[in-house]
Amino acid sequence: MKACVLLAPAAIETNPLEYADVAMPQPKSGEVLVRVRACGVCRTDLHVIEGELPPRKSPVIPGHQVVGVIDRQGENALRFAVGARVGIAWLHQTDGTCEYCRSGAENLCDNPTFTGYSVDGGYAEYIVAPQDFVYVVPEGFPDEQAAPLLCAGIIGFRSLRLSGVKVGACLGFYGFGAAAHVAIQVARHWGVEVFCLHTRRASPETGARARRGVGRRHV
Repeated sequence: MKACVLLAPAAIETNPLEYADVAMPQPKSGEVLVRVRACGVCRTDLHVIEGELPPRKSPVIPGHQVVGVIDRQGENALRFAVGARVGIAWLHQTDGTCEYCRSGAENLCDNPTFTGYSVDGGYAEYIVAPQDFVYVVPEGFPDEQAAPLLCAGIIGFRSLRLSGVKVGACLGFYGFGAAAHVAIQVARHWGVEVFCLHTRRASPETGARARRGVGRRHV
């Protein structure tokens, strides 16, 4: 299959990703093989590519905002039917045994693996993932709009839930990156009054997006 492979971290200006033929991954027990239809680009991908995150796997295929369809099931992987549209996010798998996993905080797992970092990711035609860490992606919106929800969307929505914000409350967003861009839409849908705060160094495009996001309110 075709994939964009990082052989060694380097400045993005040097084009360190190599478009190459690589072996197609094979699903193991409990895993599914997904044919990739879209994969978003995240700032974390840049950290991996440029070596700002210490390498966990080399070479590695980056990409962790993956939308695709189930192509094949591994043994004991019957959660999804072949052809189902699914998403694969940054958190590839957890150990399931540490204190965080046992308490329902698996995002803080002591021994996790990460898509596109410690295992191969979605800058490829196919990817494998454990079925328990694969998301259902509802129909009704296109692949390229679903992909960012698998990172920025997850981060933003979790932050909203942890904030405990209620209808009629005021909520401030510090900075206006991808997570805020998604979360602010949810907050407004919930009937929350929103404000956005960012530095003067922010680009004019960021400020314009923030103004559109908060409506009449902007700081």
